[in-house]
Amino acid sequence: MPTISMFYGIVICLYFYDDERHKLPHIHAKYQGQEASFSIIDGEILSGVIPVAKIRLVQAWIEIHRESLLADWELAVNGQTPFAIDPLR
Repeated sequence: MPTISMFYGIVICLYFYDDERHKLPHIHAKYQGQEASFSIIDGEILSGVIPVAKIRLVQAWIEIHRESLLADWELAVNGQTPFAIDPLR
């Protein structure tokens, strides 16, 4: 489970071979013991829960880095290590 970014206490991860459950490109955001999965395509929450303020930060980050996230998604589902992506500043 590679960590691809961290910002404002949020850890963003992509799992290797993780295209079975949600069937679409997504990331996992972890914050203080909570976790949520977000669609890379539209930023919507697919499962889980994190605080609303953190959801908005993750969604803004996805919007800014969508192309890089999609490239990383392809690497991860093929078992390759994704690249780090700049944090939200």
